[in-house]
Amino acid sequence: MNLTIFLLLRADASWLKLSRQQRAEITEASLGTRFSAAGLRLRHFDAEAFHARVSEIAMIEAEDPQAYYFAVESLRDSALIADGYFELIEIIPSYEDGFRACEAAYVA
Repeated sequence: MNLTIFLLLRADASWLKLSRQQRAEITEASLGTRFSAAGLRLRHFDAEAFHARVSEIAMIEAEDPQAYYFAVESLRDSALIADGYFELIEIIPSYEDGFRACEAAYVA
């Protein structure tokens, strides 16, 4: 089963004060290679217009929990998190249709 993890993030005012070009450069430097490993997929969703506390949602799909773990450890060291541009509000790990896999394995 693939692991799907939702990272709920909040952008800091310092991020919003940067030019779009500066944001793009920091984003590329922070995410460019971290989530390009085999078995990892990163998707991004904007939520600021719909939620007061969470401005961004990152959805990570991982075939291997270790690959996810290493990518997130690296992300924490990146400018996005380490320089305070984003605060990690919550991490929600999940398995898509996990109940079906469980039923197939344990229910006769």
